[in-house]
Amino acid sequence: MAEESHQTPLQTPRLAEGGEESKAQAANPLSDGAAVQVHLPRITITYCTQCKWMLRAAYFAQELLSTFSVSLGEVALIPSTGGVFTVSILHGSNVDFSTQETVLWDRKTQGGFPEVKQLKSLVRNIIDPSRDLGHVDRALKAKQQQQQPSSPPSPSKNVEPGTAGKGNGDNDDQGKNNKEGETATAAAVGGKDCEDCR
Repeated sequence: MAEESHQTPLQTPRLAEGGEESKAQAANPLSDGAAVQVHLPRITITYCTQCKWMLRAAYFAQELLSTFSVSLGEVALIPSTGGVFTVSILHGSNVDFSTQETVLWDRKTQGGFPEVKQLKSLVRNIIDPSRDLGHVDRALKAKQQQQQPSSPPSPSKNVEPGTAGKGNGDNDDQGKNNKEGETATAAAVGGKDCEDCR
């Protein structure tokens, strides 16, 4: 679907007098014949409600909105189950003038959660690659340089080999508890454990 504008107009159904069809349309305004307004680029953060990741998703949304403000069309939080935490972006393609969805982060494939700096960089690379993110770019560059030395850095706390900096949910930069604690909290509140997070 080729779009010249970044917005699709919202169409509201007309109510005809009488008839079952008009009553059904009035009950569900997004039924056939109605379009949903979408502002591009659109970031969606899908999170597991059983794992109690709503606050983390909202934090990422807030950080992206404060950094990119009007460069983003919208940011949506989508509740889900099954240990899901994905961040994706729906954006216009310069090649065929259509829209395409790109997955920026998937907890199951990339392990854990992204650092805010990483996520901002991934979004920037799609919506405005020439944009300077200032301290975020400097921090990412410094981290890359630290990973290149010939002698391995000595960890300041006990960390299993191969897990340092992976963003696996164990006390990441947002100060969240580990995954087991979050799952235990979900069980204590009366919700079921997310089988994927056990």
